[in-house]
Amino acid sequence: KLRNNEKVISGAKVVSFPDLRWNRSDIKTTQLLYASMSKQKALDQGRDEAWFVKNGLVTEGTSNNAFIISKHGKLVTRSLSQDILAGITRDSIIEFSKKAGYVVEEKAFSLVEAKNAQEAFVSSSTIFIMPIVEIDNHKIGSGRPGQNTLELRDIYVKNIMKDLI
Repeated sequence: KLRNNEKVISGAKVVSFPDLRWNRSDIKTTQLLYASMSKQKALDQGRDEAWFVKNGLVTEGTSNNAFIISKHGKLVTRSLSQDILAGITRDSIIEFSKKAGYVVEEKAFSLVEAKNAQEAFVSSSTIFIMPIVEIDNHKIGSGRPGQNTLELRDIYVKNIMKDLI
């Protein structure tokens, strides 16, 4: 199920919520109530995931890191700070992407930039890379999982499988 997640074919839909968590989101604690409630609220609205937004900038998802492929083809994800929880999958994606020739920028991006991006995806250890095809009812790119996102997912899966064998 992890490697052959059916949702990868259709892509996931995201709704944005204000990031109302305490100011140390980089510390993994039992303070997950807001994230859990936001995820459930997204599901209740027929979406798959919620992205948190602080001062107009995307911080992260309810239990994942957020990425976009910008209009200029750069892979963009928020830099590590107290606003996001660092992820092992995030780190691996950045490493594998650079090795594959992608230009990676670790910087904050706005919700507007995300909606106007070529592609978007989230990452976590339980979903690897999941394409995002819609944010707040706004279609991302073609409205289907993007070619770069699917390529990065393949690269990621091949690299982690290589380590398991």
